[in-house]
Amino acid sequence: MAIIAFIGLGNMGTPLAANAVKAGHTVRGYDISAERRDAAASHGVAVSREVAEAAAGVDILVTMLNAGPSVIEVWSRAVTVMKAGGLVIDCSTIDVESSRRAHSIAHEAGMLSLDAPVSGGVEGATAGTLTFMVGGEAAAFEAGLPLLEKLGRRIVHCGEAGAGEAAKICNNMILGINMIAVSEAFLLADGLGLSHQALFDVASNASGQCYALTTHCPVPGPVPTSAANHDYRPGFAAELMAKDLRLSQECARFAGAETPLGHAASALYERFIGKDGRGVDYAGIIRFLATLKDEVPMARAGG
Repeated sequence: MAIIAFIGLGNMGTPLAANAVKAGHTVRGYDISAERRDAAASHGVAVSREVAEAAAGVDILVTMLNAGPSVIEVWSRAVTVMKAGGLVIDCSTIDVESSRRAHSIAHEAGMLSLDAPVSGGVEGATAGTLTFMVGGEAAAFEAGLPLLEKLGRRIVHCGEAGAGEAAKICNNMILGINMIAVSEAFLLADGLGLSHQALFDVASNASGQCYALTTHCPVPGPVPTSAANHDYRPGFAAELMAKDLRLSQECARFAGAETPLGHAASALYERFIGKDGRGVDYAGIIRFLATLKDEVPMARAGG
């Protein structure tokens, strides 16, 4: 079994590390938060005092961090102390340019590397049912596949360095747009006197079916496990969705792609987190959208 270090022990990093422990690996971990370190330790992770201590001599290092510069900083330090020819995997959602820079750092140090952002939320990380979107050379993918298969249900090799991040950013742009569309439909149903359950029963079995509706339904009732039934406590926080949508728009500008709905969704989530949305699940945007009726002139309804 491999010796693995996880850097970043937040809502996603800790369950990933815990599942690696369950798979029989020797697992080390580090996070700047003492509370998070303690939580990881309760799952059998050997907590280290710093990045270099966690990474020393490991076969595989996994990062789950909040931004590209953080990933680059950690990789730059870790590759100097890891086992020669080891594998570095970044499961963060970051910009493609930073991801490719991280790959270059690993390559220059003689390491294999993958970008492998995830989809499936905290529940998927805990249950081991995540989807991994993976970028990197074929040899690195083959080296990382046994571990990724222990941590997720579906592993997709999307292409070369940065391709996993590109896939994740595109995917979450779809998710953000869909959550807004689903929320608007429920608000429209309210105005038309249609019950939430009736709309859910129809749309979840018709052409409106989507993950934002059937898994993260933004209204209480139809999906008992959704955040809407738990006062919108975050599984996927609104500020993380806002970050991913910002990344989508940065990519759109770089690629010269027209994404008007992505642009609109990004702007709405930025407004949401600026108005009591921080620390709220991304499905909570339905409450923000409900307040917009007071901003729209009635004349607009007539064109």
